[in-house]
Amino acid sequence: MSVGYSVGYTALRETAAWIDLSGRGKIRVTGEDRARLLHAMCSQNIEAMKPGDGAYAFFLNAQGRILADDHFLLDTEPETARKLFEHLDRYIIADDVALPDETAAMATLAIEGPEAERALRELGFALPENEGATVLWEDRVLAKVSSTGAPGYFIFLPAAAKDGFIARFLGTPIGKSAGLPRALPRADAAEARVVRIENGRPRYGEEITERYLVQETGQMRGVHLSKGCYLGQEIVERVRSRGQIHRVLRRLELDMAELPAAGTKLSSAGAETAEIVSSAFSPALGKTVALAYVRTPYAEPGTVIDTGAFTARVF
Repeated sequence: MSVGYSVGYTALRETAAWIDLSGRGKIRVTGEDRARLLHAMCSQNIEAMKPGDGAYAFFLNAQGRILADDHFLLDTEPETARKLFEHLDRYIIADDVALPDETAAMATLAIEGPEAERALRELGFALPENEGATVLWEDRVLAKVSSTGAPGYFIFLPAAAKDGFIARFLGTPIGKSAGLPRALPRADAAEARVVRIENGRPRYGEEITERYLVQETGQMRGVHLSKGCYLGQEIVERVRSRGQIHRVLRRLELDMAELPAAGTKLSSAGAETAEIVSSAFSPALGKTVALAYVRTPYAEPGTVIDTGAFTARVF
């Protein structure tokens, strides 16, 4: 149930740690029509981007349901790489676009935590300033992106260079600055997941799926509302203009030690109030935290949902 106050977990919360995210899908989009195709297929204004820019974006189907959420270079969750490739490939008709799969050729490492920026500067990196932006550093690309919701950066590099990079930069002392460890510890997937849920950061494949509309996820950072037409845009705009959603993703704190399974429904006074989509035990808080789609009448932060068996507070 609990990962305890482990080194990686503590570092992600208090200083910085590195995470191996090499299983994430990476699709390189090339060809003269690459920007035009992606602009028409996703929720961000791709044609306005300049070299070094990046953005969190949704790829939707015609019904406005979420197929993937990605960064450009198309970096996506492991569960969605093949689905996103097939989705884009289906719409390449006479376009000059190629979609080489770089997943095996490229590794992805993340440095995340409150001191991630300071740690990377001590390791000699020049850092991008804006969220999603990238900078080149030798044969590596550094992006200002976080998987856990803590301050963070992704490093994309050749897969063959990953072990040497870890040994040279991440497994060696990084200086004597107060508050930083002598070497960056590694946080494993379980530790990173706990911190991600503590921070209320959803992930496609767990909290975000094709069941949900964009506005229900609360991740409007992934949508450019004035860019014009793209696949699924009609549904996004209809929901926005009517201002009507019946549920929204929220972080909950539960006064129970057990972890509710995904799909667990919460009710209060005979009314359904929420559906849990993920949960974890937080060692720092000493309680269970969860992400749940909460019915809008109960979604205001601070609302207490009394199920009779336990209470849940909405954040």
